[in-house]
Amino acid sequence: MKFYTADICDHHSDIIQVAHPIFNSYGGVNTFHGKIYTIKLFEDNSDLVALLRDTKGEGRVCVVDVVGDYCAVVGETLMGFAYKNGWSGIVINGYIRDTHETTQVPVGLLALGKYPLKSTKKQPSEQNCELNFAGIIFKPDNYLYADNDGVVLAKEEIDL
Repeated sequence: MKFYTADICDHHSDIIQVAHPIFNSYGGVNTFHGKIYTIKLFEDNSDLVALLRDTKGEGRVCVVDVVGDYCAVVGETLMGFAYKNGWSGIVINGYIRDTHETTQVPVGLLALGKYPLKSTKKQPSEQNCELNFAGIIFKPDNYLYADNDGVVLAKEEIDL
């Protein structure tokens, strides 16, 4: 399904939130959308690994908030899991690695940047919770739309 976030902003400005332009694209596709699933990590990506490896994405977008020191929480292995299980994209308020491989996987991947150090194993995540970053509030089951122009979020699916 083809769409442009600029058109969504033009026609639906009263029902959307627009993320601050803080993300860079590191996935194999630049345009993706879907219902969101949220997860908050505390430098430990173990629960994110399990989520992407074991859960059918059904076209959803995984929105990840990383709290703590610099570390990469997604790389080529997790992108492979996301693709295999049908996730349309991952948006990370944090860092990723293995970009030589992630750009080859046909899943959207937005993150603040790259960092080669993997995450540590410290504590469990919070899942399916409200997240607040990039100037917007991500609530479970909201709908996210992303392309080269940016990221928009709506409470309900937009008829494209």
